Amino acid sequence: MMKPRFLVDAMLGRLAKWLRILGYDTRFDPTLNDAELVMLSQREDRVLLTRDAELAKRKGLRALLIESEDLAEQLAQLQDELGIDASASFTRCSLCNELLIEASWEEAEGHVPERVLGAHTRFRRCPSCGRFYWRGSHWERMRRLIEHWRG
Repeated sequence: MMKPRFLVDAMLGRLAKWLRILGYDTRFDPTLNDAELVMLSQREDRVLLTRDAELAKRKGLRALLIESEDLAEQLAQLQDELGIDASASFTRCSLCNELLIEASWEEAEGHVPERVLGAHTRFRRCPSCGRFYWRGSHWERMRRLIEHWRG
């Protein structure tokens, strides 16, 4: 089964970031109006996630009304209703949604703090925005949150 691709409205920015962390292709642009969201959702075959009940009811639109303002409850709803999981976690840039690529220690040099270079040898980089990722304390906290969410 193919993983769903998402389009997230302006009210759900934190959810968009976490869907990317979980490895889901998630488009988020808080400047888009309702008509643009509908058009993009249809054109790019994305499930629109929204807190707007009227928008979620639009005909010809694959949309899911997100019921809670709480992130854990939002993720649980997506797990229950769409079967999302964490099987591809940490494979996308949380900022721009691109798939991450492996980066060498030498490539990371000058782009990450010296203390990080001294403690880590494996890095990933976003080919679009250039951001570097590594398995530091922030990664560990996110991994624990994902494990807690998964039960």
